[in-house]
Amino acid sequence: MPASRSYDPLPSYQPVAGKVAAGWAPLAADLPLGPLVLAVDGPAALDWAALTDGLAEAVGAAGRAVDLFDVRDHYAPAADERVAARPVHAGEPFFIPLSRASVADLFDSAPQPERPTRDGVVVVYGPGASLCGPDVLWYADLPKRYAEAAVAKGDLPVGVNLGRPAEPGDLVHLFYTDWPVLDRHRDAIAGRVDRWIDVQNTACPASLDGASLHGTLAHLARGPVRTRPYFNSTPWGGQWAASELGFTPQAGNTALGYELIAPEAGVLVGERGEAQVELPFQLLCVEHPGDMLGEDVHRRFGTSFPIRFDYLDTMGGGNLSLHLHPREQYMREVFGWPYTQHETYYVTAAEDGAQVLLGLTEEADVETMRHQVEEAIADGTPMPVGDHVQSHPATVGQLFMIPAGTPHASGAGNLVLEVSATPYLYSLRLYDWLRKDAAGASRPLPYEHGFANLDTARRGDDVTKDLIQQPRTLRAGGGWREEVIGALPEMFYAVHRLVVEQGAEILDDTAGRFHILNIAAGEGAVIETRDGRTHDLAFAETITIPAAVGPYRIRALGGDEVRIVKALVVEP
Repeated sequence: MPASRSYDPLPSYQPVAGKVAAGWAPLAADLPLGPLVLAVDGPAALDWAALTDGLAEAVGAAGRAVDLFDVRDHYAPAADERVAARPVHAGEPFFIPLSRASVADLFDSAPQPERPTRDGVVVVYGPGASLCGPDVLWYADLPKRYAEAAVAKGDLPVGVNLGRPAEPGDLVHLFYTDWPVLDRHRDAIAGRVDRWIDVQNTACPASLDGASLHGTLAHLARGPVRTRPYFNSTPWGGQWAASELGFTPQAGNTALGYELIAPEAGVLVGERGEAQVELPFQLLCVEHPGDMLGEDVHRRFGTSFPIRFDYLDTMGGGNLSLHLHPREQYMREVFGWPYTQHETYYVTAAEDGAQVLLGLTEEADVETMRHQVEEAIADGTPMPVGDHVQSHPATVGQLFMIPAGTPHASGAGNLVLEVSATPYLYSLRLYDWLRKDAAGASRPLPYEHGFANLDTARRGDDVTKDLIQQPRTLRAGGGWREEVIGALPEMFYAVHRLVVEQGAEILDDTAGRFHILNIAAGEGAVIETRDGRTHDLAFAETITIPAAVGPYRIRALGGDEVRIVKALVVEP
């Protein structure tokens, strides 16, 4: 039996039918002979100048003439206006619908470079390069965390947002325009990509050729897989992930732990200590939706992976803002998401006296609450939150259900595992404890959106009865049991807990729908599939079991009982 291990922040997998290449020279050597139009597509936030410098030098060193063709010079006038997301209300900078535009909308017509003569290469590059009808298509990628962090710190130069070559980087444009437009474009062309290039290091990129890329995605979509985790900092963030998992805080704390948030998650491919490519997790759902999601889930959600797992770390930090999420119809009609942001909190660790705020009190008066929210914003008057919202002990192992429209916040002193629907941009904040950011500014509080979605029907004792459920044993055997710890008719997923005693094992089956597992207590476990794959999982780690896995076995490791949080899509 393998020994249990500590949390691995860099899980990785071997490529199929090939090897990860390092540097520009192997890419240039791999190009077909003869006159060639090579398209290098990718997101706007790349350092395209450094990329083309490195590529052109390598192609030139291989003895071939090189011409560069920047598609951004051929965007239509006011191209950014063609693709930009539009605010619901004029002047509102946040909480706007996602752009529905396409990359093709940036152009009046598809770019058409002149073909080279003899053995020359024309490199067509930039967002939308694939539209030129190239002979060879490469995709250059940079994980989203880089652009988000750089724009937030003001480190990125002008021109990093889509269609805005002369303007500084902007987070709102990044979230609501760039990412949805570019993600749709990437997904649409992924099946035609002849090489995937990871440019986290533009001087020495890592890449996979097309056959290895597509073979690796097919293999990963049929077995247990972890994404590369990372933590962001916020004003309320704590220190648990730094002290317990070894993460180095980027800005003083480890507030938000991205275990599995599909639109931003990546899977590392390649040998440890050598060149590695970070592939977007979403490509597994795009190229192999039936294997990854399951046919029923695919029909219901398309290629959107609908559940996320992330950590909220307030151990040594502060309270989250009091907020809620859009209800189903509002999310669909106002913000354009086909499903809404239901959430749950699973308390993994807590300091003495820690609390979770959840649900209205019986006496809560919405008009008084609104008036106090407005006073807090206008005059800095503290809001008596306890007059309106209940506070509950943060008991380790307790799940708190947070259907859309429910006011909530994790209090200081918690490590909460969020098991939630994937949408994550629409936290409609009502009160942020008069907190200022590093620049001394208050956080935007779109309270009108919040009050438009506030569920006033569930309050008082109904909150405890409906949203703080007690475990119900679903099945049990020798040394194990599976419990339902949270399920509601209005929520499309359920949260279970597998409890496995020392040395025991439990059999499970995806039955055509993916599972997500997280080791919430104990040292860890080993997952074994029917095709002979094994994957160990340590405390605090999260893993996806694709629908195609079918039956699988979990064996407990270490000297203690192991508790595993499990989420799955349930019948509509």
